[in-house]
This record gives sequence, C-alpha cells and structure tokens, in this order.
Amino acid sequence: MSDKSTASITLAENSQCIEFIAGCPSLLHCLESMKIDVAFQCREGYCGACRATLVSGSVEYNEEPLAFVREGEILLCCCKPNGNVSIDLK
Repeated sequence: MSDKSTASITLAENSQCIEFIAGCPSLLHCLESMKIDVAFQCREGYCGACRATLVSGSVEYNEEPLAFVREGEILLCCCKPNGNVSIDLK
C-alpha cells in the first residue's frame, strides 16, 4: 500500500482531520486504522450499520450498496472519498 495521501477526512463532531491514504479499501478501514471506533457489521454494504452523514464533499462506492442509503448519507464500509470530505459519525 502506498503511503501517499489522496484526501483528508474531517470528523464533524470534533474537527479531527485524518488523511485518507492511497490504496486504503474504504473509509471504514481508514478510520479503524486511526483507532476511531465506528459501528459496522457486514463490511459489504448490506446492513447499513456503518451509516454516516456526508457533511461535505463526495464519495465513490467500490460496489453499489444493497442497504438503503438516504440523501446525504454514506456507508463507510464500501466507499472512498472523491477528494476532501467531512463526515458525521453520529
């Protein structure tokens, strides 16, 4: 895995900024690698347990999730940021 940063992830609840590293498989994986506790179950977009609010920016899905995703929400387990993003994990 390359250690080149491709985007920054800002956590809206505390303004913490995390660098998304090229080659990281998902936002969930990136957050876990930084020891940020995030709810999850399936890791494949089926259950929706890793649902978060996308405050700003955009993401692309590795695979279209099967769980229902409302406008303004993302599933952390199966997406990557398209540039800098701000997310709310609450």
